Amino acid sequence: MSSMKKIMECVPNFSEGRDLEKIEKIVSPFRGKDGIKLLDYSRDEDHNRCVVTVIGEPKILGAAMVEAIGIAAELIDLTKHEGQHPRMGATDVVPFIPIKNVTMDEAIQLSKEVAKEVAKKYNIPIFLYEKSATSPERENLAKIRKGQFEGMKEKIREAKWEPDFGPQEVHPTAGATAIGARMPLVAFNVNLDTDNLEIASKIAKNIRFANGGFRFCKAIGVDLKERGIVQVSMNMTDYTRTALYRTYEMIKVEAKRYGINIVGSELIGLVPMEALIDTAVYYLGVEDFSVDQVLENKLME
Repeated sequence: MSSMKKIMECVPNFSEGRDLEKIEKIVSPFRGKDGIKLLDYSRDEDHNRCVVTVIGEPKILGAAMVEAIGIAAELIDLTKHEGQHPRMGATDVVPFIPIKNVTMDEAIQLSKEVAKEVAKKYNIPIFLYEKSATSPERENLAKIRKGQFEGMKEKIREAKWEPDFGPQEVHPTAGATAIGARMPLVAFNVNLDTDNLEIASKIAKNIRFANGGFRFCKAIGVDLKERGIVQVSMNMTDYTRTALYRTYEMIKVEAKRYGINIVGSELIGLVPMEALIDTAVYYLGVEDFSVDQVLENKLME
């Protein structure tokens, strides 16, 4: 009997959201290969960032990821990069997520193998983060990335910020990269009917865990200049324990203090079905609902 296929997910974030030609080249290693599938990639011009979702067998996925990081390092020059989203690398962050027949330990192992290979091949310093972190202060990506590309030049020389792999200096144009393993994350953004970035930043501060907010919520205020509005941009790090509707409702309450309203929200990349079911059940007030009642779930059994 053949062993069950192992499926790992990877959601790399690249610091390019405007040049379609460059984005196509960066995602090309994920196309046309057996054992790997490009599920989604979305770009944001304001954030100047592209988020890719790819799944596959661990070894094949890891090799394709190393290739994509090399292409991004060639095409993206962070000395000329501007965008609303914090960034420290051409390939900014690479999380590996166990999906099927794989453990978190295997995801951690793969992240370390890819980190080692990338550092050796492209001379890019790598920080291990989340479940792969080598110390508690490196678990949080925001702490590693603080100072961004510009500030990392000095920061990386400090003993406590020596990278886990690669040189103790940033790559001149590709910066530094964080690679790790984590739970599935939901990128959830809520838009407000104001152009006042200070308000979005204050609301973000109140709801994020680092400032006493929701345990599994990271949040920043973002200026969507082209639309003339601002956004509370969130990473929900464990949607099973901090539901999307909770942060949405709290943003609505906080916005009222300033006499403003929510004008919409967006989900970036792919989202676990349970995260949406949970929200639908809350707003519809459905009693005793089970995920087994979802028709598509039955079809997949």
